[in-house]
Amino acid sequence: MTALLNAHRKQARRLGSSGPHKLRGRRSYSRKLGIDLASGREEELFKWFLACLLFGKPIQTEIAEQAYRELIGAGLTSADAVARAGWDKLVILLDRAHYVRYDFSTATKLLEVCQELSRRHGTVTKLLFSAHTTSELSRKLQEFKHIGPVTTRIFLRDIRPFWHGKSVRP
Repeated sequence: MTALLNAHRKQARRLGSSGPHKLRGRRSYSRKLGIDLASGREEELFKWFLACLLFGKPIQTEIAEQAYRELIGAGLTSADAVARAGWDKLVILLDRAHYVRYDFSTATKLLEVCQELSRRHGTVTKLLFSAHTTSELSRKLQEFKHIGPVTTRIFLRDIRPFWHGKSVRP
């Protein structure tokens, strides 16, 4: 466990101010990716969830962005769409984005997290409404096999203003 926490800390230091965990000016990182969290639409919430799964790996921001764009460009805008795509297609899309060092493990991670999301909550919207506090949402996110503190912090940073504002609807 200590090794895992140290790896997350090292990743956060490596990403520095150019990483996705930092706001760039007043513009949120989700907004930079073209994700409209303010809309409260499930598709937009899922896109941010997906992006955070990619940015949670110790990989260059530009490569994670490209992987996100490949997945979204292939129509993977829901947990069910990711599951239907399957492992082989995910690997191909990740490879196109030069996500090669982590392509197999990330494809596995995406499939398992999306299947678990569907099974436990159904949607990201329902996941958000199942928690009443930030700490409860953080705990629920980290109950997923492949989601740790770094991915959770990235997700919460941009979702918090809309989640607390209850503009997200189940």
